[in-house]
Amino acid sequence: MYLYLYDNFLRQKKFDAVIRAIETRLTDFGIAGKILRLQPFTNTEAVIEEERKRGASTVVIVGDDTTFGHTVSRAASCPILFGFLPIGEENSIASVLGIPAGVEACDVLSRRRKVKLDVGWMSNRNRFFISQLHIPTADITVAYDEKFVVSSKHGGMELVVCNLQPFVWREKGRDDYIVHPQDGKLEAFLRPIARKGLFRDTYEEPSIFPFEEMIVSGRAPFVVEADGNTTKEKKIIIQLAKRRIEMIVGKERKF
Repeated sequence: MYLYLYDNFLRQKKFDAVIRAIETRLTDFGIAGKILRLQPFTNTEAVIEEERKRGASTVVIVGDDTTFGHTVSRAASCPILFGFLPIGEENSIASVLGIPAGVEACDVLSRRRKVKLDVGWMSNRNRFFISQLHIPTADITVAYDEKFVVSSKHGGMELVVCNLQPFVWREKGRDDYIVHPQDGKLEAFLRPIARKGLFRDTYEEPSIFPFEEMIVSGRAPFVVEADGNTTKEKKIIIQLAKRRIEMIVGKERKF
């Protein structure tokens, strides 16, 4: 049985046509199912577990990058197959998964091409993340895999930890870097400040390194953004989760 989790923003009238078209295509394929609409404080893990007990075998997230991140980060521990029907403007994750936006995504869903994907875990609130974790420029120290310690001489650096959502670095004609979500590692991008400026700081080129465990600490609380959630921390442990999620992907996936 299929369970479809609709983001609340899809209630907007401008999405009516594409929603109707998608639901018609799903019916044609014989994979229509139960529809639940997500609210800001929906406990998706509890919802999925309850529906799984009632016979749901596939959970399909309907929305954008934020919908996907919010849902999977809360429900990554659920032993169930996930699908994704991307709608909206922000859908970089769908591109990595090889899933086209709109009605054509139903074709990918119907083919049920399945892979297992890496998931990140962070110690604050004991939570998962699936797309990307971002620490904006802060005075932090980074230690990873119990081997290396990195800090900034100029009092600040930016850290991005990628899983499915790529870190885009376009300066100096570089190609976009696409993260491999099945390599048994998370990828980190570290940009220390090279020179403090009156109006704008100058950064070094990002260092890119894979890791399994990272400890980030700061003298003062720093901002942590992950899958649409923002907190302030003084220390955080980031690890590759022990379990993977199973996901339906397209043949044009970028890994």
